[in-house]
Amino acid sequence: MTDKFTHGYALLIGVGESAYSKLSLPATVKDTQAIYAALIDPELCAYPDNQEHIRVLNNKEITQQGILDGLNWLKEKVITDTSATVFVYYSGHGWVDKTTSRYYLLQHDIKPTKLANSALAAETFTDALRQIRSERLSVVIDSCHAAGMATSKEVDIELLEEFDNFERVAPSKGFIDELKQGKGRVVFTSSEGEQLSWIKDDQSNSIYTYHFLEALQGAANKSGDIEVKVSNLMNHLSKAVPESASRLYRAEQTPHFDIDAGDFIIAKLRGGKGLPAKGWEEVQPQATQKINQIAENIQQYGRYITNINEVRDVQNFHIGDVFHKS
Repeated sequence: MTDKFTHGYALLIGVGESAYSKLSLPATVKDTQAIYAALIDPELCAYPDNQEHIRVLNNKEITQQGILDGLNWLKEKVITDTSATVFVYYSGHGWVDKTTSRYYLLQHDIKPTKLANSALAAETFTDALRQIRSERLSVVIDSCHAAGMATSKEVDIELLEEFDNFERVAPSKGFIDELKQGKGRVVFTSSEGEQLSWIKDDQSNSIYTYHFLEALQGAANKSGDIEVKVSNLMNHLSKAVPESASRLYRAEQTPHFDIDAGDFIIAKLRGGKGLPAKGWEEVQPQATQKINQIAENIQQYGRYITNINEVRDVQNFHIGDVFHKS
């Protein structure tokens, strides 16, 4: 019997399909679904498996109002659970207006001819986050995607030419400073400046998400640890992501962290069993297999996995409106 991380709440946003098809990023859906699978796995992060604790937004669900409703849902959860730990993950385009220097997150229902008016402004996003009064809130922004995450390099180049007043960059220091306003706020970004966020060469997940999943399984923990803390995520990502980007693409990708708020627990480690005597080295092959199996199930059964348990030995799970039994 494993312990549940009963005070954990998460909102996972993977933009995926855009109403303007050239802006679609299918891999972001895989990323959110993979993180979701790890969070609810009772042998991993052990979040309760219900919509009272985790909500996943993909594709057409990701309107401005859909994102704001999700953040408001977290606000209400914190009001009723004062011990809440909140995790917000956004994967999609992030662009800055070169004229005004305003930063935007590009949700599903943007209008290309009215981008600044239709995209979700950073100020609107941060204002909604400030309403979440948790003292343990972590925000991940994976918003500067490489060409490999778009339909093709040609489309990627065309986008940059078509929206020449906008620039694809990682969140600015000013945006990050706004995000972390309040007690107990930690901000993660997948890259810095004009660096890109790269996808793995097998197209399963982004490099950042892959190593995030490793960290959730104890990659930076010590033997005997039974929980994953923000510092564990930071320590693993800061080493593993640049190494993978350099090895796979000869590119620089440096995750950014703002952890001034202090450290806190974000998930159970291996269902609360923790790492064995030999630590990460002993469980790494099993952890890699787990990540690969999550990716295989998402690839095999589609982009809309909304409930998956025991990925290592899948028996019952929901995909869209279809219930599958072994």
